[in-house]
Amino acid sequence: MDFSQAGTATDQGRRGFLKKSLAVSATVAAIGALPRFSLAEPLTQRYPDPLVGILDDSFMDLRIFNASVEKLATGMRWAEGPVWIGDGRYLLVSDIANNRIMRWDEVSGSFSVYREHSNFSNGMCRDRQGRLLVCEGSFTTREGRRVTRTEYNGRITVLADSFEGKPFNSPNDIVCKRDGSIWFTDPMFQANSDYEGHKVPQSQPFGVYRIDPADGKVSRVIDDLAGPNGLCFAPDEKTLYVVEGRAKPNGIIWAIAVNDDGTLGARRKHVEGADYAAIDGIKCDENGNLWCGWGGNGNPQADLEKLDGVRVFNPQGKAIGHITLPERCANVCFGGREGNRLFMASSHSLYSLFVNARGATFA
Repeated sequence: MDFSQAGTATDQGRRGFLKKSLAVSATVAAIGALPRFSLAEPLTQRYPDPLVGILDDSFMDLRIFNASVEKLATGMRWAEGPVWIGDGRYLLVSDIANNRIMRWDEVSGSFSVYREHSNFSNGMCRDRQGRLLVCEGSFTTREGRRVTRTEYNGRITVLADSFEGKPFNSPNDIVCKRDGSIWFTDPMFQANSDYEGHKVPQSQPFGVYRIDPADGKVSRVIDDLAGPNGLCFAPDEKTLYVVEGRAKPNGIIWAIAVNDDGTLGARRKHVEGADYAAIDGIKCDENGNLWCGWGGNGNPQADLEKLDGVRVFNPQGKAIGHITLPERCANVCFGGREGNRLFMASSHSLYSLFVNARGATFA
C-alpha cells in the first residue's frame, strides 16, 4: 500500500471538509445578519379564544372564530396612545413613564425605540396628510405640555402649547377630523406626580380643545368635564365621544353633537362605567361600535381580573363584548393591512386581536 497516496487523500478530504465548514459558517453568519422574525404569542391555544367574551349575541358577528389575543411586545411602564402607520407597516406606542415612543414592526416583529425624550408623549394620531400628531403630556427640559406635528423630514412643528396665555395642563388624547381640524383633551393626569412627567400646578380648566385647520386657531370647546380623557368621532363625524374619566361615582362616555361650523351641540350620556371600572382611550369601528380601554379605577374592591381589557359597546351604548387581558388597557387603535387588527396598549405590554370590523378611519 502506498501510504503517501493515502496521506494525500486524507489531506484532500480534510481540506474539502474545511472548505465545506467555512461555507456553512459563512451561510450561518449571513443568515444571522438578516432581520430576526418573532412570532406573536397567543395568550391561549384554544379556539374560539375564551378571552373574547360575548356579552350580547350581536358580538358574535364581530368575533373571528379562529383569532386569538396575541402578545406582541412588553417592557414598557405605561403603554398609551397607539397609532398605526400603514404605509410603513408598523405601530407606534407611547411608553410614557420611560419618556419615549416605541415602534413595533409588523413584518419583522421587532420592537425598538422610535423617539427618545418624547416629552412624555401620550395620545397620538395622524393628520389628513399622514403626519404624526402627538400629545406631549409633560416636558423633558423646558419644552412640552403641547401638541406637535412631525413633518416628513422629521422636524417637529408646535401646533399648540398654550391657551389665552397660559400653558396646557397635560395634553392627553387626540383625534383628527376629516376636515383637518384637530381635537384633544387636557386633564391633569400626568401633572400630578413626577412619574409620567413632572408635577406642576393646574394652569387651565380641564378641557377639550379644537385646532382650526384654516388658521391654526385654538378654541376650548368643553370646560366642564372632570378629567376629560379619550375621545373619538362616530363614523359620520356628527357625534364626538368624550370620556369623563373622573366623573363620580363612575366614569362616563358622553355623546356630543358636532355642528357643521365645528361647534358642539346637545350632549347625552352614552355609557357609564360600573363596578369600579375606569374608562380610558376609545375608538369607533366602521359600524359605530365603541372599543374602550377598560380596567380598575384604583378602588381596592375592584375585581381586576374581570375589568382589565377592552369593553365593546354598540351604537346604542349597550355592552356587547369584553376582551380580557392580564393588564389594564389604556388605549386602542385599529390597524393592519385591512384595518381589522385591534391593537391594545396595556400597562406594560402591547396586544392585538383580529376582529370582523374595521376602524372607522379605514371605512
